[in-house]
Amino acid sequence: MTAAVQPYLKDPAAIYAQSFATVRSQADLVGLPDNLIDVAIRLVHACGMPDVLGDMQASADFPGAARGALDRGASIFCDCEMVASGITRKFLTAGNDVVVTLNNPTVPDLAAEMQTTRSAAAVELWKERLEGALVVIGNAPTALFRLLEIIDEGGPCPAAIIGIPVGFVGAAESKLELASEDRSVPFLAVHGTRGGSAMASSVVNAVATSEQIKLSETVEP
Repeated sequence: MTAAVQPYLKDPAAIYAQSFATVRSQADLVGLPDNLIDVAIRLVHACGMPDVLGDMQASADFPGAARGALDRGASIFCDCEMVASGITRKFLTAGNDVVVTLNNPTVPDLAAEMQTTRSAAAVELWKERLEGALVVIGNAPTALFRLLEIIDEGGPCPAAIIGIPVGFVGAAESKLELASEDRSVPFLAVHGTRGGSAMASSVVNAVATSEQIKLSETVEP
């Protein structure tokens, strides 16, 4: 006789509530600024690893800069389709354009000409609209490296960068470069080899829905 499947929670609202309650109970949120709490919770929820917060680093101006870009209707540039797919469009109340150029037909030839990856070459197509945009990278370290090169070359500067590429070649290094004090671009990174599309898009969703971030931008110092 086949054993019965053990009882499990089926109510969507209850699953959602219990998931976030569990994150709050297991993740170390002590010492985080109020306007990063929601971001931290969604980040842990996206990967299932409470200890990931030990690798999270954000500039003090990141929450406000990222929320401001979303509220202004700025474009959101993503390094791959999976990142774009994870961004919940109903949270984008300003109707932000979510852009992925990786599959643009000109990218393979551009990558060959630049002698780089398609992901890095795809970043070249962002330049005309990059100023004041929100950039979200969850897959390709070379995309993050190229973005930083463009900024260093005096190119257009985004409002904020979410840099969470995953991998064992260049991922940790690209995020250390993002966090370098040589630049003043607001950023959030998850250091080390961990990262990925779900984590990157979760940060956008958290910023878009966090009332705490919104309030922090309106309270007088």
